[in-house]
Amino acid sequence: MSEKSEYRVLARKYRPQRFDDLIGQEPMVRTLSNAFSSGRIAQAYMLTGVRGVGKTTTARILARALNYKTDSVDQPDISLEAEGEHCRAIIEGRHVDVIEMDAASHTGIDDIREIIESVQYAPALARYKVYIIDEVHMLSRSAFNGLLKTLEEPPSHLKFIFATTEIRKVPITVLSRCQRFDLRRIEAGDMVAHLQKITGAENAEAEGEALGMIARASEGSVRDALSILDQAIAHADGKVTADGIRSMLGLADRARVIDLFEHVMSGNIAAALTEMKSQYDVGADPYVVLTDLADFIHYVTRLKYAGSADGAALAGNSAAFSEAERVRGKEFAGKLSVRVLGRAWQILLKGLAEVRASERALAAADMVLVRLTHAVDLPSHEELVRMASEGGKSDAPQPAASAGGGEVPSGGPGAAVSATSETRHGPNLAPPANAPIAFAPREEKPAQHTPQPGRSGKTAADPQPRPEFREAGEPPLVLDGFEQLVFLAEDKRDIRVKLFLRRNVRLVAFKSGTLEFNLVGDPPHEILQHVKERLERWTRLRWNFIISDKEGLPTLEEIELAEKSSQIEKARSHPTVRAVLEAFEGARIVDVRIRETADEGLPAAGEEAGDEPANDDGNLDDFFE
Repeated sequence: MSEKSEYRVLARKYRPQRFDDLIGQEPMVRTLSNAFSSGRIAQAYMLTGVRGVGKTTTARILARALNYKTDSVDQPDISLEAEGEHCRAIIEGRHVDVIEMDAASHTGIDDIREIIESVQYAPALARYKVYIIDEVHMLSRSAFNGLLKTLEEPPSHLKFIFATTEIRKVPITVLSRCQRFDLRRIEAGDMVAHLQKITGAENAEAEGEALGMIARASEGSVRDALSILDQAIAHADGKVTADGIRSMLGLADRARVIDLFEHVMSGNIAAALTEMKSQYDVGADPYVVLTDLADFIHYVTRLKYAGSADGAALAGNSAAFSEAERVRGKEFAGKLSVRVLGRAWQILLKGLAEVRASERALAAADMVLVRLTHAVDLPSHEELVRMASEGGKSDAPQPAASAGGGEVPSGGPGAAVSATSETRHGPNLAPPANAPIAFAPREEKPAQHTPQPGRSGKTAADPQPRPEFREAGEPPLVLDGFEQLVFLAEDKRDIRVKLFLRRNVRLVAFKSGTLEFNLVGDPPHEILQHVKERLERWTRLRWNFIISDKEGLPTLEEIELAEKSSQIEKARSHPTVRAVLEAFEGARIVDVRIRETADEGLPAAGEEAGDEPANDDGNLDDFFE
């Protein structure tokens, strides 16, 4: 009974033998073909690309081409139409003049020194002595330095071929001495066609959807794709199916991923969580589910810009997507805005990192879905302004309560956008045209006893209460006093306007829209225009500034400094303070703060509401209790 021949994995069995067998690397093949035909053959080549795209295989084919020799051809030739004298030995890695070295295990200067010492000898059998150094980026700095001189001026019989997945780790001094070729990732359509050819050669059956799933999982690596296909044929023991690939790799059902996408976009968080749990129960990895969700968002985004005619072609390679994905993706592309898709993409990118780092992947994925569902349909600032303007003009009803008792999302100061149905309308499943968008009025709060600029820390109510400032789209904002103007600048967080009003303006007369003042100090010359533009934007009124020659009131900062000086003088005359100053040489009063003797907003014991605090008469005994 004869023994069975040793099985060879598909990645080795179907390794390309010629440049024509390479898939997806046409630019490199065209460049080398022109160089060989014109005799412009470089002394060193640098091949770079992700794992499994064929760097080492390409290096061996290139070594074959350099040493190609048949009965009729005795010169470097890239066509390799027939197997040459040295081809078989080079393909099998046993040719004496083609030396393969793995830089991962030969990293030091001693290994490079051996190469340098041997390059002076002519090849034993072939035309060129070829050194193939794989993962060259792992050489040490001293090894790279030792290689430089030989690499720049090698003997005529010597060629170097380097391969690396980390091109940025290779010194620029080495790169500048090589011809560089970037091997591309294999497109999904080309990968599916290649897998179909191999399954036919192996007398195996495979569904087109299953091969598309393998192509996506390989991420452009032919070796990865063939390894997965090898495993899938053994796993299936017959026909390779999508369900089998999904079960083998822990992948999510792409159709169910689209259902999950629809739940998220429509704001149905309960259905989205249920769908995630259901996919998890049948073996899908939550991280893979979210990755597929992000891939579908990317697919829909590209479809949106590709148009109906060339959509599938421009949205990646259509062979990697099922008919259902293409049809439903096209539907979503017509309904979703770029803003929604971009926001969903950003949330998923951050969420994927959280899921990968979490020990509870399902819980982390659920929280990502919750965040995604509530964030994707938030209106932009422009939409808020438009809705606020339209809501103010219509007789829209008051909003219904949120179905889950959740918090009504804020729509900005003065208004809150609320849901009008059990689940919020998502951006892709648009609400009916007559669905109202209602705005809830801001809840009135008790007046806060906030001290005004230029006043001491009193607890009595301000004579001019601080106004609630409204957003754009509302009627002009009318102010009752100059101090409210300062409060407005403070609320808008414009420090330049606030400091100008406090330091450089001696008020003569004020009316909303008109400010008459005496300018003091040395403010920047452009500050008046800046203040005018800001006030007109905030109040929606045209402002008129009148520079007066009248003396005017002191500035708010001068009032504060005067009150502070008065308090310091009162404190200095207090017996306790005077004793402290006398006891400690060089001591001085830096600041005076009057301690409040009652809760904020309530009169102190023995006071009637509205009375001035008892300690405002200059008696600071309460301060020293």
